[in-house]
Order: sequence, then C-alpha cells, then structure tokens
Amino acid sequence: MTVDLTDRLAGKAALVTGASRGIGLGIAAELAARGAKVCLTARKKEDLDAAVEELGGPDVAIAVAGKADDPAHREEAVAAVLERFGSLDMLVNNAGINPHFGPLIEADLGAVRKIMEVNLVSALGWTQAAYGAWMREHGGSVLNVASVGGIVAGPFIGAYNVSKAALIHMTRQLGAELGPGVRVNAVAPAVVKTRFAEALYEGREDEAAAAYPMKRLGVPEDVAKAAAYLLSDDAGWITGETLVVDGGVSLAGGVG
Repeated sequence: MTVDLTDRLAGKAALVTGASRGIGLGIAAELAARGAKVCLTARKKEDLDAAVEELGGPDVAIAVAGKADDPAHREEAVAAVLERFGSLDMLVNNAGINPHFGPLIEADLGAVRKIMEVNLVSALGWTQAAYGAWMREHGGSVLNVASVGGIVAGPFIGAYNVSKAALIHMTRQLGAELGPGVRVNAVAPAVVKTRFAEALYEGREDEAAAAYPMKRLGVPEDVAKAAAYLLSDDAGWITGETLVVDGGVSLAGGVG
C-alpha cells in the first residue's frame, strides 16, 4: 500500500537554517513535498535564491540570508516567516560549522568557541526566537540536526562532535521544558554525502561505506524523511528524543 504524504503538512510553515544545500535543503524539500511552506536561511543569498527556485519558487519558499549566530538575522527570518505565511509551526536547526579538523587536544580554542556558538548556542537562539514569536501561544515542533558523532567518539572532528553531544542533551532539556505545546527532537546522522562532509569520504567512499552494515553512505533524503516524521503530527507523542540515522555504523562502535 502506498501512503500519499503530499498534503500531510498542508497549512503549516517551517523555517530551516543552513538550507541552501545538503541536509538542510533536503529537509526543506521533503517538507515542501508534504505541503508545507518553507523559509530557508543561510549565509549566501545567491545560493538561497537557487534553492527557492528548486523548491518551486516564491509560492512555496522564501529565503532570508544571514549568519545563524547573528541575533538580528534570527529575528528578521522569524518575522519574515510570520509575515509571508502567517505561522511558524516547524523549526529545523541545521546550520553548523567545523573549522577544526584534527585531534581535539590540539584544537584552537577560538575555533572551538565558534563551533559551539554556531552549532549549539545559535540553535538555542533560533528556538527562543520561534518560541517567543509563535510557538509559545500556538504550539509547534523543533528538529535539531545533531550527529552520530555526538553519541559515539570518532577521529578528526572532536570539537564538532562535542557540540553535537551538547545539542542532543539540549534537545532533551527543551523537550522537558516546552511540552505539551512544543515538541523538540533531533536526528543524528552519520556521514552523509554532502559538500560539508566531503573530507570524511572524498576519494575513499567505498572504503568508508564498508564500515556500514547498509554498505553505503547516507544521502540528504535519508535524513530528510526522518526529520519530516519527527516534525509531523505522526510523531505527536515523541519529544526529547534523538533518532540515529546512520546506516548502522554506530552498531560497530565507530563512525568511520
């Protein structure tokens, strides 16, 4: 039996950060395919404009360019969603950076602070903005894009992994605080084939995929479908949880 999901999110509006490409754009596309209107945010306006066209144009999506860790940008984007679509029912905290690649013990502390500011603190800032402007009174659903690296230690991206571990616990904390009106959940992907993750598999994809029981790396659609479920009313009795979407790689105790 085929289930028609095209209208499952009709009448709802979402804001997705870090949405000009990769996982963020994949999630935005899945939400739009299920009937939602979407606001995309990221740093580069030209990339966002292209993403809006990919999703179907201004009847489906709008874009607001800016930095995720800029409070003024957060307020502008939230206001734009409410003005254009009349609600803000879903928030996806996907924006993330990783300026340090190497052992955590050797990490530049300035880089670590920046990682935490963008990957963790700004996610809280976006949630506060959405909650204050709409969700406190009307309810909603928040989805944090974490990482399997926040659950299982792995090499080279330790600072990033620490930020995602904190994001996973923040998901629990906000899930406890914001119910029953607002649900907060997370997804924890392993390596997904995006430009952001290229350093983890470029030139060695078959070798990297061999560690996965599913024998392939992820693609944005894998994460997007899980995210759409957690954001939807189908997950109406789920909050504070993190869904691992990793092709089984964490079963072996590593992340490739």
